[in-house]
Amino acid sequence: QVYLRESGGGLVQPGSSLRLSCHAIGINFKLFSMDWYRQVPGLERELVATISESGSSNYADSVKGRFAISRDNARRMVYLQMNDLRPEDTAVYYCHLKDRSGDRWGQGTQVTVPS
Repeated sequence: QVYLRESGGGLVQPGSSLRLSCHAIGINFKLFSMDWYRQVPGLERELVATISESGSSNYADSVKGRFAISRDNARRMVYLQMNDLRPEDTAVYYCHLKDRSGDRWGQGTQVTVPS
């Protein structure tokens, strides 16, 4: 059974930083590209960042230069370092991977940046 468990969200002031963590259980982690998505109520889930098996990364334009995705294959962890947080970053953040059975999602972690 594959589980993804996020942690690290919270309520922070604009300009602050947070680091989200995702622990993957039940998969050969190093073989999978990993993603962070976010979702605001009433809107579609948005891809924020992706890191490949080899460690190359891609970002949504809205977070480029502020967010950094990384992975630790030995610990089966993926991280999202979020700097200079803005009110528009407020969302539930989800860890994601796709395997042969389909999409796998964590339960999400809330990030709130008040205006």
